[in-house]
Amino acid sequence: MSSILITGSARGIGRGTARELAWRGHRVVATARDPGQLAELPVAVRLQLDVTDARSVEQAIRAAGPIDVRISNAGAIFIAPIEATPPDELERLLRLNTVGALRVAQAVRPAMRERGRGRLLFVPSMLGRMVLPTRRAYAATNWALEALVETLALEVGHFGVEVALIEPGSVASGALDAPLRVSVGEPARRALAVRRSAPDDTPFRVAPIAW
Repeated sequence: MSSILITGSARGIGRGTARELAWRGHRVVATARDPGQLAELPVAVRLQLDVTDARSVEQAIRAAGPIDVRISNAGAIFIAPIEATPPDELERLLRLNTVGALRVAQAVRPAMRERGRGRLLFVPSMLGRMVLPTRRAYAATNWALEALVETLALEVGHFGVEVALIEPGSVASGALDAPLRVSVGEPARRALAVRRSAPDDTPFRVAPIAW
């Protein structure tokens, strides 16, 4: 049995992963900015954790106890063409999707290094490898995270710490239920139009991959 801390457990892949790993008998520490959203999860520990807040991360890691595996799911998206992308919103996304994931990894890494074992798993999306119209800002946070994670793998592998990226395709995770949308007018919308289809997977199909 492993002790597994999961960020972004309130919904989507994070929630599905927490359920799956708890069902498999692991000690799951589910975290979210609003711990009230974790009440129905059948996990060992439920904690408040805001990946954009260093104090929140420090308190949660201390309360969680020893962690063998950290799975990063916390993230958000907004939809806008580049010319209408608000810089402040892009900065917010980077703080959450990229810097937040790094902050939690930094918090758990020292103990893993001392024990000579551990796993750091990051779950962005396939947009860490490609871009789509109106999703460029989200893709940028994924590409940046991919660079950080690949570097981290080189730095900590010889300490016995495994690092991996899991980049699923379109998933009905809830992230697109009500995202911020920024428009540049009808002509630009027509030029940027892309065919949309239903998500290919559900969180419960993706969750076992994390293990």
